[in-house]
Formats: sequence, structure tokens, C-alpha cells
Amino acid sequence: MPEHTQWEAKAANILKAELKRKGVTYAQLVEKLAEIGVDDKEVNIRNKLSRGKFTAAFFLQCLAAVNTATLHLGG
Repeated sequence: MPEHTQWEAKAANILKAELKRKGVTYAQLVEKLAEIGVDDKEVNIRNKLSRGKFTAAFFLQCLAAVNTATLHLGG
């Protein structure tokens, strides 16, 4: 199995951290995504985040679903 690239891992960690900061579980994320018209299953989201393999569009959809307007990526 291929290893995460540094960028895939960073993207996944940013998204996981934002979900934790907002107190949003994967099950709640599924519901919030559905509210904005994105149909996905909890197991798929878990897999995407554990592998770090997801599109920029999915990343932005998740941030929108949990009402994240800004991110601090560090320097």
C-alpha cells in the first residue's frame, strides 16, 4: 500500500483537527454534508480521512458543512 504523501497527510490532519475543534463526529459530518447536498456515507468519510485521499472539493465541502470560514495553516 502506498504511503501518505506529506501533503495528503497535512490535508487530512487539518480536516480532522477542524472537525475535532468544532466537536463534529463523522456521523454528524454525514448529516451536515447532506444538508448542503453532498451524499456520502460515514464509512466512506472515515476511509477518505484515514487514507488522506480526497479531492479539494470534498475538503471545501466539509469545511462549508461545519461552517468554517477561515483556516490558519501555520507558517
